[in-house]
This record gives sequence, C-alpha cells and structure tokens, in this order.
Amino acid sequence: MSAPSVSVVIVSHGRPESLLWCLSALAGVAYQPFEIVVVADLAACAYVGESPYAGRIKLVAFEKPNIAAARNKGVAEAAGEIIAFIDDDAAAEPLWLHHLVSGFKLPEVMCTGGYVRGRNGISFQWTARQVDGAGRTETLAAESHTPFIPQTKTGFAVKTEGTNMAVRRDVLVALGGFDEGFHFYLDETDLNLRIAGTHHKTALCPSAEVHHAYKASTRRKADRTVTDLFDVGASTVLLLRKNGHPLEPRCSEMVEEQAERLADQVSRDLMSESEAAGVLQSLEAGFEAGALRAFGQYPDTLHHPSDFKPFLPDRSGGVTVAGRFWQGKKLRKEAAQLAAQGANVSLYLFSWNTRFHHVRYDLAGYWEQSGGLFGKAARDEPLFQLNRLRSRVRREQERVRLARG
Repeated sequence: MSAPSVSVVIVSHGRPESLLWCLSALAGVAYQPFEIVVVADLAACAYVGESPYAGRIKLVAFEKPNIAAARNKGVAEAAGEIIAFIDDDAAAEPLWLHHLVSGFKLPEVMCTGGYVRGRNGISFQWTARQVDGAGRTETLAAESHTPFIPQTKTGFAVKTEGTNMAVRRDVLVALGGFDEGFHFYLDETDLNLRIAGTHHKTALCPSAEVHHAYKASTRRKADRTVTDLFDVGASTVLLLRKNGHPLEPRCSEMVEEQAERLADQVSRDLMSESEAAGVLQSLEAGFEAGALRAFGQYPDTLHHPSDFKPFLPDRSGGVTVAGRFWQGKKLRKEAAQLAAQGANVSLYLFSWNTRFHHVRYDLAGYWEQSGGLFGKAARDEPLFQLNRLRSRVRREQERVRLARG
C-alpha cells in the first residue's frame, strides 16, 4: 500500500531568510509523496521566487497578519490526503513526516502531533500535553517512542503544536479549517478542542521532531524578549468566550504569569521596567479586543485545491562527519560539500572539556552538534562522562537515530 500524500503548509511573514532555512531542512525529509505550500507576504514570495525552491513549491501571497486565515489559505491550496503544519522558524528532522504520518495508522486517528526541541537543539520545548477550553495545559506521560493516543481528563483535549502537527484533509475541511478569529495564538488549540468534540482521536508521535529556533518577530526579539502581548490576550479571551468559560480567573492568571515572565527579563537587563509595563498594557488591551471579536469565522473555499505538486528532496541517506572542535572550519566545509552532493549529514564537533552540547541545523544542509567530549547532551545526563571520540559519536548517533535515521 502506498503512503498517503502529504501537503506541508508553512506560513511566513517578514522573515524570508528564516523561511529558506525551514525549506532547506524540508529538502532533506525522507518521505514520498509530499508537496510544500508556502503562504507568505509579497516580500517573502519574491525572495523565495529567486531561490533554489522557485517552481518547486506552491507559493501563496497573503499579506494579512492573521495566522489562522493564512493557514486556511494554505489548506485551500493543499491537495494532500494529510496536511502537515510547520512554522517558518522551525527545522524538521529527516524522518519527521515518516513518524508524523505513522500515527494515522492507529484506529480513529484524524490528527497527529510531534515533539518540539528548543533553541539548544537538545532539550524539548514541548512534548505531550493536554489542554482545556480555557487554554490551560497539563503535561501527559509519553508511553514510548512510538505513536500513541493519550488518555485525557474530562474537559481536556490532546494538545498539538502549530509548528508540528498534521490533520486529515477531509476532516479539516469538514470542520471549516481554522477559526479566523484567532489572529495569533491558540488557533491550533481551538482546532484540537473541536476535533475532540467530534470524537475523533489525536495521536502523539514522539519521534516526529522539529527544532524551533524562536526567530525575532513583531512580538519578541531574537533573544526571546517579549515586546507585545496584544494578540495573546485577544486570543485567550476569544477561546474563553467560545468555550463558555468565564473570563476570570483565567485573565488574572495570565497577567500574573506574564508579569513574572517580564520581571525575569527585567532582572536580566533585557528590558526596562517601563517597557515591561507597556507589554502588560498590551495584554490588557488584547483582553478588551477579544471580548468584542467575532469567532466561528470559517472560509468556504477549502474544497477544491490545485493539483498536487510533488516536492523532490535534495538529500537522502545519512552520512556522519566527526572530529575535534579545532577542525571545525575544515569539517563544516566537508559537511556542506556532502550535503550539496545529496546526503543528509550529521556533523559532530567535540572539544576537550565538559561543555554542554548544542544542536543546530545549518542552511548549507547539515546538522551540527557541538560540545565537550566529556560534557552532556541530554540535560539529565551526568556533568562529566569519560568518553573516547569514536564511542561518543556512536552514542550521539544512537540518540538521534529515530528522528534522523
């Protein structure tokens, strides 16, 4: 039996360099058949139009700053049986789609979600969670590395992340796509709750991994300093109203949570106290806007997509390059050359110390892990580990094997 066709939808606004980084990682994804649909502003469309991906993907121009509406534009063009979503500041591991799609083999599953690694490329930003109609999340226990259907509490749904999730196209269209009242934040949570309300199942796929880079945006700086919470506040109130929850105490909880977060950023000299006060004011303004905003805004243009446009990856297989940190310039050049020749490359650079490890995806097409030969990768490992280069490489290869192959 052939694998189901997949459409990967990416929404991008104002970050063309980040978008190319995301596309470069997708060019190493080991899955067939899939297509890529990019919904972007005119500047990003022009940028991609002059890139190596011109003519290979579906490019949809959309200027409105509304993540749900932009995703619906992508759904309208997506012809795959399954529609997967990833952000433009995320890089997918080579076996991402393989694992994300495998969850649909479980009975009654119509939606799947994967795990997201954070900025250091090692620690997880998001794993298994459940969410209620007020947007409160709780951690769930993962049963194994294989796809599973979590057991949730009454009133909760399985939470998937907008940067790593997939939905059967027919189910998504039947639900009307994303609610366009959610301009930013909680749009996928609202969809999770609606899917659960129809008694469809959602599976989580731990080995379906993407790396989320937290690129700068209109709402945060590259160092994650918060600059605006208006849309967070508006979407929170919209979700509460839509699910029949009172605005309190959730809004007060949000103010306390964000005030603590901002105080930490002030203490680290990332912003001033007056700037933090302004950000909190933007949250309050968002609450007021959300109380007036309409919800249940679903387009009627999702039913007839354009023809499926297969994307043929640039890289396949797996090659390892490893050495000492002082060899970095030479080995990075070698990794880039191997990637250009069509290989998925993992580069390991180890220094003679106990430095923590970091993983990053390079636009040249390879994955780089650097750190001390005696240091820890996973943050729950011992601070000091006695290793030889060869044995350490083998251990790190095994750690990423399920995601990268």
